[in-house]
Amino acid sequence: MSRIAVARRLRRDQTHAEARLWTLVRGRRLADAKFRRQVPIGRYVADFVCLEARLIIEIDGGAHDAEEAQLKDLERTAVLESFGYHLIRFSNGQVLNAPGEVCDVIVATLRAARA
Repeated sequence: MSRIAVARRLRRDQTHAEARLWTLVRGRRLADAKFRRQVPIGRYVADFVCLEARLIIEIDGGAHDAEEAQLKDLERTAVLESFGYHLIRFSNGQVLNAPGEVCDVIVATLRAARA
C-alpha cells in the first residue's frame, strides 16, 4: 500500500485523541497555524504537521510505552528531525484529559518557531 493510501486510511480511521486534537487545530484555530493531518514525510506518516513552522505533532497510544516501540519512536524522531522538522509528542491521555495544556505547549512551540 502506498504512503498516500496509508495516510488516507489513517485520516478515515483516526483515534479519539487524534479526532480531539484535530478539532482544536484545524482551520487555523490555534495561533493561526495551518495544520494538516496524516502527512507522508519520508518513509513515515506524521500525525499532524504545520509546514510553515516545520512542526510535527505525534499522538502516542499505549503501544508506545513498550521498550521496542520507544526505540522505533527515537529512530522516527531522528529521521523526521533530519528533514528539518521539530517534533513534539503527546499521549492519548494528555490530549483527551488536558487539551488546554496540550494547546499551550503547541502555541509556545509555534511562537518559538516563528521567532
